[in-house]
Amino acid sequence: MIGPKGEQIGVLPFAAALQRAQEAQLDLVEVAPTAQPPVVKIMDYGRYKYEQAKRDRQAHRKQRGGDLKGMRLSPVIGQHDFQVKANRVHSFLQDGNKVRVALWFRGRQMAYPKVGEALLQRLAQAVADIGVVESPPRLEGRNMIMVLAPRKT
Repeated sequence: MIGPKGEQIGVLPFAAALQRAQEAQLDLVEVAPTAQPPVVKIMDYGRYKYEQAKRDRQAHRKQRGGDLKGMRLSPVIGQHDFQVKANRVHSFLQDGNKVRVALWFRGRQMAYPKVGEALLQRLAQAVADIGVVESPPRLEGRNMIMVLAPRKT
């Protein structure tokens, strides 16, 4: 049996343990039913359930991997437009989201995939302080795709 402040009380019969819990105006909660003998603790059961639910919510929140955000670019993007897109990608990464950057080729632009790859590398450099390249640029049809992930701290 464990007391209300976490101190070890010892092995007691069930009736004696229940009486001690009632004297303290608390509940007797079985915390390790498979142990031999079973371990019980004197505590406020309502508060115990609340804190357990709070821990579960916290664990679930940490488990969430973050969303996959998307960003589309063109190989003939202007300098200011590129900066705006880079800032947006930066904010997505700061929020803990992964970003899928799609560089979309039109017409004859398909003949120059190196231009697109250089643009994606430039974007990766622009957000290198907060993000890392999870999957390098690869050509999928008319799109060149790269995935950026937030840097682990």
